Amino acid sequence: MPSINRNRIIYGLLTISVLLTGLASRRFFGEISFVKTYVGDILWALMVFFGLAFTIKRWPVKTILLVTLLFSFSIEITQLYHAPWIDNVRATRLGGLVLGFTFVWSDLLCYSVGAMAGLLTEMYLIPARYQGKLKTSY
Repeated sequence: MPSINRNRIIYGLLTISVLLTGLASRRFFGEISFVKTYVGDILWALMVFFGLAFTIKRWPVKTILLVTLLFSFSIEITQLYHAPWIDNVRATRLGGLVLGFTFVWSDLLCYSVGAMAGLLTEMYLIPARYQGKLKTSY
């Protein structure tokens, strides 16, 4: 299996683009029920996927997918915990965007869709020359 050395510029731009798209979806389309309920969570997981690919550029795509799912599911599970200190963090704009507020089962599906969108984007939409695939020497 070839090792990966992703182009950080591409993955950095993807991360920022998805982040801005997610913020715009809340700002401009937040009144639309479907967008408010599902799109933000899908984009959040997609942003995590591209952010991990940017940060740890040599991990295989399946590892990025698994860590994205574990991280996203962990954040969702922490929403079952309510103590004053963490609810104070959630009350901030950034804390609310990162940690969320309430546990919802459908969010797990949304995170899975977002992570899979990242996997499919990397595998089929980003040309190998921009992923920096290196040949394995034996």
